Amino acid sequence: MPTPTPPLERSARAVAMDKHYIHRVGWLRAAVLGANDGIVSTASLIVGVAAASGRAEVLIAGAAGLAAGALSMAAGEFVSVSSQADTEAADIAREKLELVEFPQEEEAVLAQIYVDRGLEPDLARQVAASLTKSDALAAHVRDELGISEHTEAQPLTAAAASAATFAVGAALPLVTAWAVPEAQISLWVTVLSLVFLGALGAVGAGAGGAPIVKGVARVVFWGAVAMAVTALVGKLFGTAVG
Repeated sequence: MPTPTPPLERSARAVAMDKHYIHRVGWLRAAVLGANDGIVSTASLIVGVAAASGRAEVLIAGAAGLAAGALSMAAGEFVSVSSQADTEAADIAREKLELVEFPQEEEAVLAQIYVDRGLEPDLARQVAASLTKSDALAAHVRDELGISEHTEAQPLTAAAASAATFAVGAALPLVTAWAVPEAQISLWVTVLSLVFLGALGAVGAGAGGAPIVKGVARVVFWGAVAMAVTALVGKLFGTAVG
C-alpha cells in the first residue's frame, strides 16, 4: 500500500506572512477617526480659547467640546453606517429574489465573474455550479456584491468605537490644560497633543499593517495645521473683543 501523504506543515514564517488585517476594518476606521478627532478638535478648541481667555473658560469649553463631540461622533457614525447596512440588506434581498426567479442566469453571472478574474471558461462554470449547489446566496453576496463578514456594516460597533475613542482623545488635551500653568496652556496643549497624535498614528498604522512613519506624519501634520489656524482665529477675535 502506498504511504499516505502527510499533511503540509506551515512554517512560522509562512504563518506570519499570511497574517491579514481586513478583519479589523469594521472598527479600526471608526476608532482612529474618533481618537484623532477628539485630540485635534478639543486641542484646537482649547488653544483657540486659551488665546483669548483664562483656565476656567478653557476647561468649560473643553469639557463641553468633549461631551458634544463624543455624542456627535456616535450619532454620525451610527447614521452613516446604518445607511450602508440598509443598502447592503436591500442588495442581499434583491439577490435572493433573483436567485429564485433566474437561477441559471445568476449562475452564468457568477461564472463570468470568475472568468474575468482569470479562470478558464469551463473551469469557471464548474466553480460557479459547485458554489451555487453549496450556497448560492453566499457566493453571490461575496463575489458579486463584494460583501464579506469582515467589511459588512456594523453601526453599533462603529458608533461605540467612535464615541469612546473620541472621549479618550479629547480627555488628553483637557487634562493637560488643567495640569499645566495657566500662562503656558497653549504651548503645552499644542506640544503634548502633537505627541498624542503621533502615538495615535503609530498605533493606528500598526493595527492596520500600514507604514508607521507615514501614519505618524499624516496625523501630526494635519493636527498641527488645525491647531495653528484655531489659535490664530482665537488670537484675532480675542484681540478684537478686548
